[in-house]
Amino acid sequence: MEQLSSVPEVRAYRACCRENNQRVAFVPTMGYLHQGHLALVEEARRLADVVVVSIYVNPTQFGAGEDLDRYPRDLDRDQRLLKALGVDLLWTPSNQDMYPDGASTFVSVEGTLSSQLCGASRPTHFRGVTTVVAKLLQVLGPEVAVFGLKDYQQFQLVQRMVRDLFLEVELVGVETVREADGLAMSSRNAFLGPDERSAAPVIRRGLLAAARDLGAGLAPDAVLARLGAEVTSAGGRVDYIDVLEAGSLGRYADAAMAGGLSPEDLPALIALAAWFGSARLIDNVVVTVGGGPGMQESRSNGAPHGSAAD
Repeated sequence: MEQLSSVPEVRAYRACCRENNQRVAFVPTMGYLHQGHLALVEEARRLADVVVVSIYVNPTQFGAGEDLDRYPRDLDRDQRLLKALGVDLLWTPSNQDMYPDGASTFVSVEGTLSSQLCGASRPTHFRGVTTVVAKLLQVLGPEVAVFGLKDYQQFQLVQRMVRDLFLEVELVGVETVREADGLAMSSRNAFLGPDERSAAPVIRRGLLAAARDLGAGLAPDAVLARLGAEVTSAGGRVDYIDVLEAGSLGRYADAAMAGGLSPEDLPALIALAAWFGSARLIDNVVVTVGGGPGMQESRSNGAPHGSAAD
């Protein structure tokens, strides 16, 4: 496995891949890898000849008082894991590589995709995400990029950015990898103490119960109230809970009305963020209600746009 840092080095590496007619798949990460990240790498290997993984803790997606300085890092361990999976290139840019002196250009996606959920509770977060992803894609120019759907809103935003900026890359979303008790794998799980770790799976249990309730026809407000009470009773502190139309992330009932549909005819995203101790955890489920109760995992593949497609 080769390891590079600078933009010129990565561009030269990519040029060699083009000369050899090799298809490149890219997995952007912030490191401290877990099985969820490794599932993305495995999917990338299935899709391409060359797999590139980046590890970069991007400062612009952390707001004031957030956990940038204590975000978990273990590059040596990450290198061993990626090498064992046959990753071809590990890209470890520095802040100077990504944001050279005087850098003042940012990429923002406007509207409901960015203003709700994590966009409301972390107002500068997604500007940082879309900016760094645009930079990484622009430098590497992969044919395909693979993202996890635990960060459902992030995936929707990156899809919109890729479409709007005519970036020639196919986006693939991979469903959330979970612990045996249902807790979504996350680097931030390292912040959980024993009691908090024991309580945190209530997020998944609550979301599945909320999906059943919504599918059975319970009003969204009642679904959210039940879910919030369950998380709170387990010791969690709710950041947000919402039911949104799964495509636009617009208000569930409003999106149905605009399309002349009943809400039961639209897929709904039930999304939650909650604090357990110092760990802020997110998860979601996509519910298909039409025709009776139903639930599906959040899963998405980017559709092609032009010549192309945490």
